[in-house]
Amino acid sequence: MVGASQRVARALLVVGTVAAVFGLSKLHASRIADPAYDFTSSFRFGWAVAYVVALVVAAYAVGLPDLPRTRRSGVASAVAATLGAAAAVSLVQLVVGDALLPRFVVFAGVLVLVPWYLICVNLAGDGRDRALHQDRVVVVGEQAEIAPLREEIERYAELPAEIVAVLAPEEAAVTGARSRPLEERVAAEGATVVVLDRRAQVEPSIVSQAAALHESGIRLRTLSLFYEEWLGKLPVSELERVSLMFDIGEIHRARYGRVKRLVDVALGSVGLVVLLAVAPLVWLGDRVANRGPLLYRQARVGKGGVPFEIWKFRTMRPASDGTTHNEWTTEDDPRITPFGKVLRTTHLDELPQVVNILRGDLAVVGPRPEQPAYVDELTEKLPFYSMRHLVRPGLTGWAQVKYGYAGDERDALEKLQYEFFYLRRQGLALDLRIVGRTLRSVTGRQGGGR
Repeated sequence: MVGASQRVARALLVVGTVAAVFGLSKLHASRIADPAYDFTSSFRFGWAVAYVVALVVAAYAVGLPDLPRTRRSGVASAVAATLGAAAAVSLVQLVVGDALLPRFVVFAGVLVLVPWYLICVNLAGDGRDRALHQDRVVVVGEQAEIAPLREEIERYAELPAEIVAVLAPEEAAVTGARSRPLEERVAAEGATVVVLDRRAQVEPSIVSQAAALHESGIRLRTLSLFYEEWLGKLPVSELERVSLMFDIGEIHRARYGRVKRLVDVALGSVGLVVLLAVAPLVWLGDRVANRGPLLYRQARVGKGGVPFEIWKFRTMRPASDGTTHNEWTTEDDPRITPFGKVLRTTHLDELPQVVNILRGDLAVVGPRPEQPAYVDELTEKLPFYSMRHLVRPGLTGWAQVKYGYAGDERDALEKLQYEFFYLRRQGLALDLRIVGRTLRSVTGRQGGGR
């Protein structure tokens, strides 16, 4: 959960970055450069904006200002972000062969921003510490439904919470004139949230107690809404019931669909430049520790159920008959070669998919596309599974950042619950949040909050 202190810390990080880069640029232009020049009307203004963007993206990627828990990790993250952005700008200048930004601005920016980022980390940490145990939850429902909920809150929670009591609907119902078991349990546990399953919602005596609790400031949620807000998913029991009961951004908001596609093309174009630079290095690595074809191509199901061919750098040994592997893949699959493991760890194996993005097969963000055979199999078992094909599949997605690999049908069903959450909440804000979490995952900094 992102509290007020964390939101202020994020805003101050961005504002401080802008002030440092533009302030140093103005200082260089008016006092250090010979001859002096007008910074705001020079070509360096645009490059200063690019440097600000690089710094902010690098800061978010390493987890600033939210994730560092100690002063040492805060310093390491601040140094990594500033030096990483400085190195990126320096590399571009080396390739272009021109001083797009003065070295004074680039490296003085590092010296100024490291302490500023540490101030932001401390401010965010204060807010995070205050929010650590914010929600104490009493659930009225069947034990069979609640047992997996406890585990998921510990592992996948979007908002910090603890289930402090579970009451069966019979236990929460009023049994006498002075009987108020739900209200009494909430008071005894100091609960802040009450969750009602479907059966509890139709019991009048439970609803009347819930109404009184609501008036006293206790928050009430259905089990479905609790899953959405606290876990970022829709529970299996709700998927079929709500599968048509919400708008989908790409279908029902035309402006969002157009903007999303423009962003995809812009990011895909940048990715294509990176792909062209990286491909020769991957080819050389393959010669040493991953012999076989450079690219791996496989049929996947796209938007509208239309199949397409996805591209990746190959990470596994070629099948003995020369065909592609079609079995479920695990993270420690023995078919992965040594160099293939490096490609997977760094996520470079996904880079050729920028071609799929530019062709319109993929978006940057969306449900991951599956193989046709798995789609047919899962559609037979889950009538609502085809809903995920109403939108363009993605290079990354909510299910990927929340759950990771799908190694079997059980995992596929688990990920589908996150994909329905994405369909229900699809928008630019959630897309940016997913991209940010993906960057943190690539750099090894998990977490994210809201």
